[in-house]
Amino acid sequence: MEQTILVVEDDKMIRNLISLYLKKAGYAVAEAADGEEAKQVFMKMHPCMVILDLMLPKLSGEEFCIWIRELERNEVSIIMLSAKVRTEDKINGLKLGADDYLVKPFHPEELMAHVEAVLRRTGQFCQKIAYDGLCIKPRKGEVLLFDKELKLTKHEFNLLYTFMENPNVVISRENLMDQLYPYADKLVSYRTIDAHIKKLRKKIENNPAVPERITTVRGMGYKFVTQ
Repeated sequence: MEQTILVVEDDKMIRNLISLYLKKAGYAVAEAADGEEAKQVFMKMHPCMVILDLMLPKLSGEEFCIWIRELERNEVSIIMLSAKVRTEDKINGLKLGADDYLVKPFHPEELMAHVEAVLRRTGQFCQKIAYDGLCIKPRKGEVLLFDKELKLTKHEFNLLYTFMENPNVVISRENLMDQLYPYADKLVSYRTIDAHIKKLRKKIENNPAVPERITTVRGMGYKFVTQ
């Protein structure tokens, strides 16, 4: 599963440089220039890690860190970036919930080493797939829509997991049947799949009558569409 890292930094040049190195290392990257924007991006992208500058407009890095931890997001690791070099500042950052603290200025390769070290410790707690605010956590059996937990049946969960593992790929009803009912007899029909998808759409679509996430491909099956 691809890990998404949110870079929260008001200096555009630094933000772009960090993002460049992260993308080269194979991570998905989201960006925000201030604390308020960071909240919106966090809710949409459900990152596994946040690289967080402390001196931010609108909402400080410390306040954003507290906000994350108040959501009980212990599986999200946080690396703080700051020009503050005092030992007390580092201790305060770690007490607020940061997993690591890096002093500016820093070399991008140094930051990457910190990213890899933190994810070695915490990465196993952040197994998720997220697209446009919809997030599934297979190991925990949870589904979130913009941080609101959804209650899905076993079949709805398995359907959604299959779709989100294969974004923008048409999946036939036959393949979906094999995923949900591997030992099914003739009593289970394709209409059963259609019924599950209809119920799932009611839970994840803004307008289930005009679905945007799970679309029907005539004569072929269904497709989970990402932006």
